[in-house]
Formats: sequence, C-alpha cells, structure tokens
Amino acid sequence: MRVHAVGISRSDRDVYLGRRPVPYVRYPVTPGHEWSGTVTAVGEGAPASLIGRKVVGEGLRTCGTCAPCRDGETTLCTRGYAETGFTLPGAMAPTLLLPARLLHTLAPDADLTAAAFLEPAACAAAAVLKASPLPGSRVAVIGSGALGLLAAQLLCAFSPSELTVVGTSPDRADVSRRLGATAYRTWDRASGLADFDVVIDAAGGTSSAHTATSLLRPGGRLVLTGIPVQGAERLDPAQVVARQLSIGTAFGASSGAWSYAVSAFSAGRLTPLELLTHQLDIDEFGRAMELTDSGDPRVGRVLLRP
Repeated sequence: MRVHAVGISRSDRDVYLGRRPVPYVRYPVTPGHEWSGTVTAVGEGAPASLIGRKVVGEGLRTCGTCAPCRDGETTLCTRGYAETGFTLPGAMAPTLLLPARLLHTLAPDADLTAAAFLEPAACAAAAVLKASPLPGSRVAVIGSGALGLLAAQLLCAFSPSELTVVGTSPDRADVSRRLGATAYRTWDRASGLADFDVVIDAAGGTSSAHTATSLLRPGGRLVLTGIPVQGAERLDPAQVVARQLSIGTAFGASSGAWSYAVSAFSAGRLTPLELLTHQLDIDEFGRAMELTDSGDPRVGRVLLRP
C-alpha cells in the first residue's frame, strides 16, 4: 500500500518513550498502526482487483485457523501477540506491506484522511458490540479522547434515550455533542450521575473503572477497553456481585468489529474528521509526539503524512 495518512495514539507515544509493556512491542520497529492507503501491488495469490483500491487494514496478525479465530474472536488468537506498528513494521513510512486477508476495501470516493481513524473506530466498535445497548437505554462513556468519542458516535446508532460523555476538560463538550452526546460532564461534576444501563470506560485511568461501577444501575453492564494505567484502582467484587453487574472487556478489535466500523463509516454514521486538529509531514514526527503528549485539550487527533 501507498500510505496516505497515519494517526498517532497514546500507544505510539508509549512506544516512542519506551513505556509500552514488553510483550506488546519489539524494537527496533517502524511505528504506525492507524493508517489508510491505496494498494499499489499484490503478491502471489492475492487478487489483482485490489490494485488501485482504497483500503484500511487490521493490525493484529492472527493465524485464522485456531479455535478463537474460527469463532470470530481474532483478538484471542493462540499464536501469540503480533501487531503492525508494534512488533512488525508499521505505516509511518511511504509504503506498508500487509497480508491481503487483513484488508478492508473502501468506496472509490472514500475520504482517506477520515479513513485513517478507522483503527480506533474498530476498537470502539468492539466495546460497543460487547456492551449490547438496547434502544432507549441510558448510556455513559467515560473518556473524551478518540476512543471514547468514536464509541459515543457508534452508540448513537442504538437510539439511546440518554448518552452522557464524562471527560477531563470542558473544551471537549462541543465535539462530544456534535458526535451524538446528549450531555457532557467533567469529572468534578459527575458525582450526581447514576442509574445508567450501560457504561463504557474508554479512559483507562487510575479510578475510571471504579467510578464506572458507581454510575451503573443494579444489573447494569460495564465494558472496559484500552490498556489501563499501572496502579489502577481495583473493583470491589462484593459490590459487583451484590449489584449483579455484568463486566466485559475489549482489547483491540476483532475482524467482526473492523467490519462493523468500516460499514458504519461507509454509511456515513462515523464522521471521525471531527477529531482531527493537526496534520503534519512525517519529518515533523518529533513535534507530533510533543503535541500528543502535551495534555492540551485543544489538541485532538494528530495525523502524519508519509
């Protein structure tokens, strides 16, 4: 593929700073797992019809033959962890080589800049599908980063009666509402929230999972996604059992979650360009990392152009 654009996430920052857990990175590595591009050549056995197609691609290099893969749970592949941009060369380069079976083709008129957000959208889709919200549900998302806001937009398709996003900065209120939230609260104003049917924790903070359980009604469902920070506050099993809470997790995105996210994007139900604030050339990689690590609420998603 000729790479059109590549996004930068917290995981890329952790790779750059040497903070990613050892099993999930292998140095030296070319980073870049959020990308879009165009197929320029195919190898033996891959259909020639792919040449010229706009595409995105799954990052996890799964075997496709073990029991979890055959059940559709490709993120649980028993072959072990291997992922583009972390243990294998990524997209922060002019070209990227990927197994054809991991590609998802896009419409000829698809916006490749927006499509570069489909990897985090697929991860958000995995969390939303695990949450299984019903129409009319009261739903909350903890986290106003890309993962949380993309989850919020996908949740809109389930017609919730209320969709509240809880974030760290009041500056994220407008974009949250544009992406479908009916309300936005900062942490210091979240104490009165309660009785939600579904909560997705997309923040992975030190206390976000524990806080999420307090937002749920008895019998509610919590989904944890992303990699929690070290030292995160533990959940109280007695509270979970007594209130009969259901807890699910989502790490990465299965092939099914990818298909769901790509379909939502193609149907116009995902508009991820709302999250984009900076586009830089690849030789500005250092500045891109500084922006991503700045903590400035005005900095949304940063894209590099290889």
